[in-house]
Amino acid sequence: MSRSVTPLPVLEVSRLRIAREDKVILRGLDWRVEPGQHWVILGPNGSGKSSLLAALTGYFAPTSGSLSVLGETFGRSDWRELRRRIGLVGPSVAAMIQPSEPALAVVAGGVDGLINLWRRPKPATLALALRLLRLLKVGGLSARPWGHLSQGERQRVLIARALASDPALLILDESCAGLDPVARAEFLALVRRLPKLKPGLAIVFVTHHVEEILPTFTHVLLLRNGSALAAGKMAEVLKPAALSKLFGRKVRLAKGRDGWSLVVVGK
Repeated sequence: MSRSVTPLPVLEVSRLRIAREDKVILRGLDWRVEPGQHWVILGPNGSGKSSLLAALTGYFAPTSGSLSVLGETFGRSDWRELRRRIGLVGPSVAAMIQPSEPALAVVAGGVDGLINLWRRPKPATLALALRLLRLLKVGGLSARPWGHLSQGERQRVLIARALASDPALLILDESCAGLDPVARAEFLALVRRLPKLKPGLAIVFVTHHVEEILPTFTHVLLLRNGSALAAGKMAEVLKPAALSKLFGRKVRLAKGRDGWSLVVVGK
């Protein structure tokens, strides 16, 4: 009789501490993401969200503690290779893309984690990129330069790029920033479809807006001043008392069919 094998966590941090120039950015963070879970990292500006992502993608070295992603431990693995297995959508990626780069090339570069291709990709890579653009309803933009895309179109192209490497982990970093209300609603509708488009994909969605938290998200990590206030299942953690502590003001929380709304009700 064969024994079932327990899958490794997608990511796991233990007592993670990050400090730069005597300033502690993250302190004593414990966090674990299992395959197929959909997490939100929620916290105000300056809470350490960006630094945590930089550590997860190998751009920030932990000062102490342990960090593993997709079974690889920081300090013992080549993080450049690991990044190819992590899909990342965020301003850091968008800022590096040249305005003249066609949308199709942007997505094709995601197969090998490249930006601004210097040679023509293989036909199979281009075919995959076009399929992903069509899957995300922007196939007609394949030849359009990056600089001529709207902010909403860019976000769809970036998700297609992130999916091109068939990642086990997708990180969406403040992906609604700069979107108008209509574009934001359309983008969130796309994010809501991702679990069906790629079953088993672990998702980490980073935001400081409760209104962007979708019903499809399963877990939440609350970050404030570099520390985790709480982490766990959405229904157990996302409560008015916890959010009041997180944002430093008394708040009222309401859940609707499409997500959550937050109202500040006191000092």
